[in-house]
Amino acid sequence: MKKTIFSLLLVALLASGWFWWNGRGARQEPEELVLYGNVDIRQVSLAFDGTGRIGEMRAEEGDSVKKGEVIAVLDTRTLELQADQADANVEAQRQTLLRLRHGSRPEEIAEVRAKLAAAESDVERARLNLSRITNLHGARVVSVQDVDLAKNTAEVAKAKADEQRALLRLAELGPRAEEIAGAEAQLAAAEAQVALLRHQIELGTLRAPTDAVVRSRLLEPGDMVTPQKPVFALAITRPKWIRVYVHEPDLGKIRPGMEARVVTDSHPEQPVKGTVGYISSVAEFTPKAVQTEVLRTSLVYEVRVIVDDASDTLRLGQPATVHLPVSHKP
Repeated sequence: MKKTIFSLLLVALLASGWFWWNGRGARQEPEELVLYGNVDIRQVSLAFDGTGRIGEMRAEEGDSVKKGEVIAVLDTRTLELQADQADANVEAQRQTLLRLRHGSRPEEIAEVRAKLAAAESDVERARLNLSRITNLHGARVVSVQDVDLAKNTAEVAKAKADEQRALLRLAELGPRAEEIAGAEAQLAAAEAQVALLRHQIELGTLRAPTDAVVRSRLLEPGDMVTPQKPVFALAITRPKWIRVYVHEPDLGKIRPGMEARVVTDSHPEQPVKGTVGYISSVAEFTPKAVQTEVLRTSLVYEVRVIVDDASDTLRLGQPATVHLPVSHKP
């Protein structure tokens, strides 16, 4: 009797151990790894680089915008007028430089030569007049004052002839290299001023830096803007990923590129496919927003699951559940 009872207890014990061992293996090696997280929110705050008054807003909240699309414009009428004035100044400086580079015209040189010939004629006439008055003074016909006046007239005529001769030489040589270099520098400064004004006008156009969705429209036409005042807040939707956290014991079960299945409470029947794209190499404490079955003080690693959401089912910030298949080794 005792042997029978002992045998039954032994069989029961073996059966319990067998069931416990199978249950332990199933708990330690689940078919998939379930992680909880949210669709990551990435936002760009757009502001004008310059200051001014908004002339036009071309996007509303919820609109999808493409990279390079103009979504707001400043009133740049004053800058455009200044740019036109600077263009005229550039043209004036360019003509001045061309005049210096070409030198004197043949007509100008001929004019200076004619003036020199007239001055030399005056010198000859003054010399003859001085000679005649000097002879008359020797005959005591004219006074000393008349002789002095004739000498002064001759000297003035000679000085004017020398001046015209120097002007003729300058006209033939043309402008100095320093004058041409100065004109070139003035032209470059004028062109730089035009480029600066055109750049400021271009800064009056606000363009989307990437494909995104307008999340917030913060200002309206007529508002004054500064580089520190955002105009739009854009939400980046491509690429879209789920930010989840995995515990260190499960870290060896995932790898970049492995497939994943993403499910949300709003569309449990429409799972979204994804792949593991990034696994953090640094541990951190579990964020408060993550709901797990373990203590929040445990260390976890951030994982990003990039999803292929062609139908735009997922919304930014939406809670999501990620299912990762786990392979079993025999």
